[in-house]
Amino acid sequence: MAVEKNDSSRPTVLVTRFSAVGDVAMTVPVLYSVARCYPQYRFVFVSRVRFGQLLVDRPENLLFKGVNPDDYKGVVGLRRLYCELREEYSPQLFADLHDVLRTKILRVFFALDGLRAERIMKGRVQKWRLTKGKSKEQLDTTFSRYVDVFVRLGLPFIPDFTSLFSGKASIDDFSSVLPEKGSDRWVGIAPFARHRGKIYPIELMRKVVEKLSQQGIKVICFGNGEQEAQVVDGWCRDFRNVVSFIGKSNFAGELRLISNLDLMLSMDSANMHVASLVNTPVLSVWGATSPLAGFLGWGQKEQDCIQLPLDCRPCSIFGDKPCKFGDYRCMDIQPQHIVDRIMARLDS
Repeated sequence: MAVEKNDSSRPTVLVTRFSAVGDVAMTVPVLYSVARCYPQYRFVFVSRVRFGQLLVDRPENLLFKGVNPDDYKGVVGLRRLYCELREEYSPQLFADLHDVLRTKILRVFFALDGLRAERIMKGRVQKWRLTKGKSKEQLDTTFSRYVDVFVRLGLPFIPDFTSLFSGKASIDDFSSVLPEKGSDRWVGIAPFARHRGKIYPIELMRKVVEKLSQQGIKVICFGNGEQEAQVVDGWCRDFRNVVSFIGKSNFAGELRLISNLDLMLSMDSANMHVASLVNTPVLSVWGATSPLAGFLGWGQKEQDCIQLPLDCRPCSIFGDKPCKFGDYRCMDIQPQHIVDRIMARLDS
């Protein structure tokens, strides 16, 4: 039987994480694992409406509450959100996986009700030391930081997650966009990111796409928005075997397609995490950021990363800081090296 939002027969754990896409995607293996480990509890995940598409085939005791944060601005708006959540779900525990001003205020409101709350420990000091070159140690992963929140709430568990799908999801409804997949190999490429320090130079990625196309690899490109679509459309015109999936579907559709890929090439960006959710192998390109900061995708390892051993890396946790040299030398990776890594992974 599905768990209803007004079902008060089980203790309820309220969980919040509003952004960004990659960070929300990283909650999924943790949420699915803890929900399955504690069927006697009801877990309510509160996030932006569109992120609900990531929660495919979720455990029956994991509910999703989609909100538009712009509808709850300021203390007055958050007070209204607090009242709605209290009225709808009557939570007993609060797991704050975001720890920003918005969720801090919500925690205060619930604390006044006597609700027990725990927040993510982001390790800001350790991350500062990492970007200042004072340490090159591997930090705790974001997954382990999420898990620790539940442990401190009295809900210890070991994460156990493989994929949102039991196998490859159906993509029959994309037949007008994609050819039927036979023995050919499909490589997804997600060449964009929010910040320049995370983006492999587009002119070099073009060469990667060209070389893969010449080897008969079907290249499927992912992105968002008109500007990114224009770049990819140029590749589609110039090279065989290249397809754009930009604007062709929503999150849920992209998840289904990515589950059918043989490999995803991504930046340190959301698609690295989304591919992990459907158990698709990933190679990721890292520039200003580093997997040492703990943001590597679920189940991925250091050998899945393409990066240069520069003393100045990482200079930023999020890739939003300008290069102090002005040339982003951290992304001076030869296209042939990336192609070789892709082919070796496909043949392994």
